[in-house]
Amino acid sequence: MVSPVVEAWATYRTTSAQEWTAQRLVRAKGDCRVSVVLPARNEEATVGAIVSTIREHLVDRVPLVDELIVVDSRSTDRTARVARAAGAEVVSQDEMTRSLPRLTGKGDALWAGLAAARGDVVAFVDADLREFRPHFVTGLLGPLLTDPGIDFVKGFYHRPLVGQASIEPDGGGRVTELMARPLLNLFWPELAGFVQPLAGEYAGRRDVLSRVPFVSGYGVETAMLIDLLDMVGLDALAQVDLGERKHRHQDTAALGRMSAQIMLTVWSRLQRRGWASPDVRPAELLTQFRRGGSDALPNLDREIVVNDVSIEERPPLAELRHLVPRRRVAAA
Repeated sequence: MVSPVVEAWATYRTTSAQEWTAQRLVRAKGDCRVSVVLPARNEEATVGAIVSTIREHLVDRVPLVDELIVVDSRSTDRTARVARAAGAEVVSQDEMTRSLPRLTGKGDALWAGLAAARGDVVAFVDADLREFRPHFVTGLLGPLLTDPGIDFVKGFYHRPLVGQASIEPDGGGRVTELMARPLLNLFWPELAGFVQPLAGEYAGRRDVLSRVPFVSGYGVETAMLIDLLDMVGLDALAQVDLGERKHRHQDTAALGRMSAQIMLTVWSRLQRRGWASPDVRPAELLTQFRRGGSDALPNLDREIVVNDVSIEERPPLAELRHLVPRRRVAAA
């Protein structure tokens, strides 16, 4: 049987993006300012189309989005130039955090984006989406702009996994199903109603997001859900069906590294709750095997690859606001 709490929440706090038109949300927003932030690292192939779509439909045609920011996360390609040409304000992750310890990973880019944004509501959208549509933004904003009791909205969608011979309609959420969902069900069963807890599309009230830490690596979404549950409670969280999401998929080795960071993130939250020994520090090196290669070991036909999967955290923005530039610095 499904938990009555989870079933009631999923029924009451789940909506579809189709319910929220841009015109309706403009009327509902009043004097609330809305920021959309895209963290981007080497996404020149997709970021321009996403920015152009948001600007055309939600800035120029309908004045829903007040601020459109791309955070350049140390890209080595033309990401910043393409994003700026498409109409986004581009900020540098390193410039926004220059007075703070250097961190790596998506979580730190998100933190920098939140620091740069001025909106009362901030929506985050991944920059690698293909066939992007405006409802990815309006769907996230809908519950926040129409219900003052909601503080955070997470998107969910179908994620097709395209193989050489076939397409698996919902095969894209491998880390979710094999790692994140079992862990959340085990230790935070209240969160079991989230269809895609690792989704990269979500939005929240700025004052709430500013009070949670951001994990530097791939554990950022997991930590955020757990921390928000503790801070504002399940009823202040919601989810919205965004339809179908198309993006590039990572290989199995990369998914293994992602899973390791999620596991370390969960461990850190268990320690804070006193459910894991505070004196035990888990190993932060992940050993993997790569077939062939110049350093292949005898009898294995594989080389050993060791990756550092450690996580760090950027403290809540509210605690470091005085150290962050008031005026954003444009990326070159």
